[in-house]
Amino acid sequence: MTGVDTSGLVDAARKARERAYSPYSGVKIGAAVLTEGGAVYTGANVENASYGLSCCAERTAMFKAVSEGARKILAIAVVGKSEQFTRPCGACRQVMVEFNPEMAVMMRGVDGFSADATAKSLLPAAFNPPELSKR
Repeated sequence: MTGVDTSGLVDAARKARERAYSPYSGVKIGAAVLTEGGAVYTGANVENASYGLSCCAERTAMFKAVSEGARKILAIAVVGKSEQFTRPCGACRQVMVEFNPEMAVMMRGVDGFSADATAKSLLPAAFNPPELSKR
């Protein structure tokens, strides 16, 4: 999609999905990101009885990468059950744009759903760092 070698990224997300903690919704999502330095970080959704404190798989993976020093994420794979539960939420899309509007986003459902996009195409007119610098 972007000329970046993303082989294995979907498989890493699929494995991460197995570690999801979702006792309330039963929805299991896995994600894997590829950083500019070539490192791969994975994440799974983590629910909480106070729903607002839950965290999506995509943000878990991205935050792990950033907390380890990555500042540019080249690609993310997201694996869920179906299209409905595989497309990133708005909060995740905003975080994707923060770390690379051109980020390749590979969405896969275990039911066969498959779609590819870029972060900026998933969140047009995003609130972004360049806009903040114009203030």
